[in-house]
Amino acid sequence: MKRTLFALVSCLLLGTAHLNAQHVKLTYNTLDPVQVSMSFEKVQGRQAVRVVKDSTVKEFDEPTFVRVKGIDFANGTIEVKVLSRLLPTAPDFARGFIGIAFRIDERNSTYESMYLRPTNARADDQVRRNHSIQYYAYPDFKFDRLRKEAPEAYESYADMALNEWITLKIVVKGKQAQLYLNGNKQPSLVVHDLKQQADASGAIGLWVDVGTEGYFSDLKITRNN
Repeated sequence: MKRTLFALVSCLLLGTAHLNAQHVKLTYNTLDPVQVSMSFEKVQGRQAVRVVKDSTVKEFDEPTFVRVKGIDFANGTIEVKVLSRLLPTAPDFARGFIGIAFRIDERNSTYESMYLRPTNARADDQVRRNHSIQYYAYPDFKFDRLRKEAPEAYESYADMALNEWITLKIVVKGKQAQLYLNGNKQPSLVVHDLKQQADASGAIGLWVDVGTEGYFSDLKITRNN
């Protein structure tokens, strides 16, 4: 009897989780570019949205993303496949920056973000390798401030490369976020003190930075608000 009851409860919980999962179609109707250009292409067998940062935006870690319409996300899971290349005009310090912004407010003036630097992952310099994954919070806690005030606390290493599809998953709960790559059971980066309010909510953005030709496909959002 207990086993039957446990199985029933498990099915109900799994069913609820499945109902909360939302596969987002990436189209002109569902996306709003913010300081980026976007187009749609087929890349290595996948339909994807191509995102490039506007050249007029000179600062780093800015709201340069494609905002997903109709999403109010506080806690849950964001999963997407990403691929980045360097533009022909990319500066020497470009790293293929690509990632996700979340809990974006209505004016795009505050949000959290976790992103990748694929070129760092296989660099000969170990310090660069240690900076393969980054967390930041806009506008007050960009990567340079966090690196200076808390070295290594908001960055980590994981193997990855340019011009390959990477499955990126971010799990958010309150003040904590975990980033997973390519279906790994263990997170590649854990942040226990997200800089915005624990009860903040908002939109999700497909984020890139300078020198990146970024592609996003198969976006899935599960909300536990």
